[in-house]
Amino acid sequence: MKKINHIDSIRNPIITEKATILSDQNKTVFKVHEKANKKTIKKNIEKLFKVDVIKVNIINQKSKLKMKQGRKSIKSGYKKAIITLKKGQSIDLTTGI
Repeated sequence: MKKINHIDSIRNPIITEKATILSDQNKTVFKVHEKANKKTIKKNIEKLFKVDVIKVNIINQKSKLKMKQGRKSIKSGYKKAIITLKKGQSIDLTTGI
């Protein structure tokens, strides 16, 4: 199995209304690689953003069948990670890595 690079394992942040509400609780939401696990995600977030991660929760978002203009299409699924940070720390998503 090919080893996942730490930059490749974290795909992009998810910025939604629900994710913004979670940021008040020191939580940040990221879309991650399908084969990444909790240990690698924790290690990679700490390495990239130089923060202390307390907890990592993973959610597998399943793909969905959609109808658009009478045609069937599939909205692809993805893996989502909710990262809980140490109190007083935060990840600034507006700046780059």
